[in-house]
Amino acid sequence: MIQTVLNTIPTPSFEYALLSPILVMFLAACLGVLVEAFLPHEKRRFAHLIIVFTAILFAFFAVVLQSGPNGRALVANGTVALDGPGWILQGTILLVAALSALLFAESKIDPLGDAFAARASTLPGGEEEKIATKLGWAQTEIWPLFSFAISGMLLFVTANDLLVLFVALEVMSLPLYLLAGLARRRRLLSQEAALKYFILGALASAILLFGSALTYAYTGSLEFGQISNGISSANNSPGLLTAAIALVAVGMLFKVGAVPFHQWVPDVYTGSPTPVTSFMAGAVKVAAFGGLLRVFYVAFGALVWDWRPLIWVVAGLTMVVGSVIALAQSDFKRMLAYSSVSNGGFILVGFSATSRPAIAAVLIYLIAYAFATVGAFALLTLIREQAGESSTLIRWKGLGKKSPLVAGLMSLFMLSFAGIPLTSGFTAKFGVFTAAISGGATALVLVGVIASAIAAVFYIRVIILMFFSEPIPEGPFVVVPSIFTTIAITASAVVTIILGLFPQVVIDLISSASVFLR
Repeated sequence: MIQTVLNTIPTPSFEYALLSPILVMFLAACLGVLVEAFLPHEKRRFAHLIIVFTAILFAFFAVVLQSGPNGRALVANGTVALDGPGWILQGTILLVAALSALLFAESKIDPLGDAFAARASTLPGGEEEKIATKLGWAQTEIWPLFSFAISGMLLFVTANDLLVLFVALEVMSLPLYLLAGLARRRRLLSQEAALKYFILGALASAILLFGSALTYAYTGSLEFGQISNGISSANNSPGLLTAAIALVAVGMLFKVGAVPFHQWVPDVYTGSPTPVTSFMAGAVKVAAFGGLLRVFYVAFGALVWDWRPLIWVVAGLTMVVGSVIALAQSDFKRMLAYSSVSNGGFILVGFSATSRPAIAAVLIYLIAYAFATVGAFALLTLIREQAGESSTLIRWKGLGKKSPLVAGLMSLFMLSFAGIPLTSGFTAKFGVFTAAISGGATALVLVGVIASAIAAVFYIRVIILMFFSEPIPEGPFVVVPSIFTTIAITASAVVTIILGLFPQVVIDLISSASVFLR
């Protein structure tokens, strides 16, 4: 009897070459765990850096080599879809993760803060540097957590099955809950952020899982293609399916930080260590929207007119609420958190168009936003006071006179967020607005234009503080960046400028690959 049942189960087949980006990062995470277990403490950091950057390099080259026309395939018994959008999302995640890893690798990511500052005046010459360096290398457990999160993201954006999607979500999210609580300065705030993130994230995952169960109850399958076929063959859309789509939407919209599921974003972004915040605001945002695109365009694409009005409402609320609340923020990280919410609304505007140009527009927006975000947070790590990073905006007065280069680069990223022409932000917003108008969402685009005007106020306010205000006495100072931070800032600035000045090459490349495999 048991053998009969086993014979009915299909033998799984795995195309290891096509899955190599995911497998390489997962292997790097496992090696990182072994390094933590067996290597002496003083040797762990170097070993982790070699493992993580080598893995990211190999994974990215695997993505590039396999992303051609022959790289479109359903693998792992149809549970993973490798197609144009999947390869683009995976490549973006790896590049953004590499820049975030450079910030993680910074030797003075987060010194003791207040305690370190209080002791600094009593230390002999050179001892401050030794203590700061030692503290910066202490938490080497971040590296396997970081690698596990990346492997989860790579799987999340290519998952073609609701169960695989859920597993990828947990592999991505669980390490992030821990990373959010690892700040040494303002330790209680960091731990509070991690706890909030964990509780709300667990609730969202449960809602997503419940929606997946209802979807299976209606269609008899968890694979996206079969779900779409099951919906198309039905004569109506009963309450069971409506509830399933609503629950899946809630779970996914939480991950992208859309209103009214955004409450975790400002607290988590503010409390987490800045390199972790850059990673979440960049790579996690790309992964979350990549998963949302595939679920609703492939699995629920046959019911577009049932869920599209919901997306219109959520997109409008997200743009307006994020932009308006950001106006009142005095902390830079918290302002960027609400900026992330607002930008999520702009991405949803393009998402709501439900067309091939809409897919390309969303992908371009994700690339532009992710790189600019990492660059902005990387610059924040350079603006410091004795107690640590100086994220209070009012203390940035006259920063442009102290360090014109840092203030100028920060202004570039602020202008990009605001969507000013000749920056990547303008290219991104123009793309999503054009796609939305073509899809009949002109009213939503008008809301987006108003929200963009509101958002421009708080972005330009940062520029005015830096360049058109007198420096305050004993204000923050700008530290000299290491080679790691320098590379991260330079790469982010280059991408922001290229996508603003010469966007057509990238647009053509992404447009030609913006078709989901069904």
